[in-house]
Amino acid sequence: MKFYSQVILPKLIDITMSDPRISQYREAVLSEVSGNVLEIGFGTGLNLPHYPETVQKLTTVDPNPGMNQLAQNRIESSDIEVEVRVISGENLPFPDESFDSVVSTWTLCSIPQVERALAEIHRVLKSRGKFFFLEHGLSEEPKIQGWQNFLTPLQKIVGDGCHLNRPIQSLVEHQFQILELERFYAPKIPKTVGYLYKGVAVKG
Repeated sequence: MKFYSQVILPKLIDITMSDPRISQYREAVLSEVSGNVLEIGFGTGLNLPHYPETVQKLTTVDPNPGMNQLAQNRIESSDIEVEVRVISGENLPFPDESFDSVVSTWTLCSIPQVERALAEIHRVLKSRGKFFFLEHGLSEEPKIQGWQNFLTPLQKIVGDGCHLNRPIQSLVEHQFQILELERFYAPKIPKTVGYLYKGVAVKG
């Protein structure tokens, strides 16, 4: 499984998540990110081209060394100063109130202790700092929820811990005040994986 998660899966994710239909959502959620930024679940660096000039520095967190290896070309071609940490988002080695913004895209689905990770995000954000998120999760439709619950055990295997059925809104609201939120199905993507939460939350 280590070979799959660190060699095969990063390449599969890089291909599938490079879809232009997905890139437009990345650009939209990152458009107002600014200052000293932390990205949880950096993956293969697909967000990098979409960060605005208002970003002063980007610190990235991802526990998968295979993801970070694929991200190097994007880091080297970026004008943004990037500091890479190959660590879990559940235990962040940063002081309280270190960052102006925190970003998470397609990440909260796969963190084992997601509540703990969100608490850590809250801790390292500055007062009134903003949390920008773009995640897939639990649908509003009972029929789709049923399929998501049924398929999640398999998805956790093929997606290296990815859950289809996490209630992203309530998870975020437990730590933050949500300022903006859109919930929708991404067009031409299966509803079980394509129900998205795109939003901005603030540290109270």
